[in-house]
Amino acid sequence: MLNARWIRFAALALTALVVGSLPAPARADVVARISLSAQEMVVYVDGVARYGWAVSTARAGYRTPVGSFRPTRMHTMWYSKKYDNAPMPSSIFFHGGYAVHGTQHIRSLGRPASHGCVRLDPNNARTLYSLVKSSGMENARIIITR
Repeated sequence: MLNARWIRFAALALTALVVGSLPAPARADVVARISLSAQEMVVYVDGVARYGWAVSTARAGYRTPVGSFRPTRMHTMWYSKKYDNAPMPSSIFFHGGYAVHGTQHIRSLGRPASHGCVRLDPNNARTLYSLVKSSGMENARIIITR
């Protein structure tokens, strides 16, 4: 039986195929599209939706920036200097101190819970990190929409 998350992912992938002929904000080999309202990320590789994952973005009182970004730096493990040395595995920084990274708080995925970063299941963060590393940061894009 299909769960609601997979049905939404299939719908997003179908929409991507139908809308694929529209101009994109930027061409990139790896594009991570994050929806703040759905708390989901769809990862496209060479224009094809390959992965759909739950995320956690900024909770009340914090913000996750909206826009189209290129990764600026990557770390297999980073510790937050701002938030008690919190571990941030598979970090892909995209806007100042904001990053997409793995989290230990996987029960919070699918709803706002962070201080502004985009949190992923550590296995999914590792997959995204690997994709971006292999294609090069210059060929990746992180797009965050409301």
